[in-house]
Amino acid sequence: MPEALVSRQVRGFETIVPVASGAAEPRDRFHSLVKPLLFGLACVLAMLAFVYFGGEVMEGDTRSFDNRLLHLAQAARSDRPRLVGVLQDLSALGSTTVLTLFTVVAVGYLTMVSSRSTGLLVAASTISAALVVAISKAAFARARPEAALAELVVPGLSFPSGHASISAVVFLTVGALVASTRSRTSERTYVLGAAALMTLLVGASRVALGVHWATDVVGGWALGAVWASAWLLVARWLAQKR
Repeated sequence: MPEALVSRQVRGFETIVPVASGAAEPRDRFHSLVKPLLFGLACVLAMLAFVYFGGEVMEGDTRSFDNRLLHLAQAARSDRPRLVGVLQDLSALGSTTVLTLFTVVAVGYLTMVSSRSTGLLVAASTISAALVVAISKAAFARARPEAALAELVVPGLSFPSGHASISAVVFLTVGALVASTRSRTSERTYVLGAAALMTLLVGASRVALGVHWATDVVGGWALGAVWASAWLLVARWLAQKR
């Protein structure tokens, strides 16, 4: 073990004492594992949430909760008609057209400031997420809320919410990758907070418009968070290899 030389005063004389370099380091050797472990725990919890809500949906145990929120949303739209336009605009942020355009712009930006593999990773995460959502919808085969409770009629199956799932994948993945290019903590916090806010607004607007059950959106958020986290782990692995 390498040794360091340190001086020490003994009865007015300075002496040189060899000290093992590793003896004075207080850092816990497990400290570097905390963040990956917490990140992995969050992924597991999100996946468990998706599985839990999926099971509850299949058994019909969430019907009362979902119906209550749908009726509250319908009452809010009736009392505040101007709110409908705002909700439709927020919902459009999670549409296929907007998310596709956002993804293309983000891929171009990340390719320029980071690397081509990072840009391709965002594209792959979005495309694969769309496939997972389609498979999940077919597996759960949940019908959408009744047209009488909805502001507009939307075709297709309900669980999980595609808008909530894909917007979570796109906004959270791109937000995290863009934040990784910034050095200041305040900038990173702002970018990640904006990504999370966009995700929440898109999902909440789907429930408020009556086109999705609340548990569709919660399940979509959980699925999107897991999928985004998985691809961010891939991004981290690629960065470590370079």
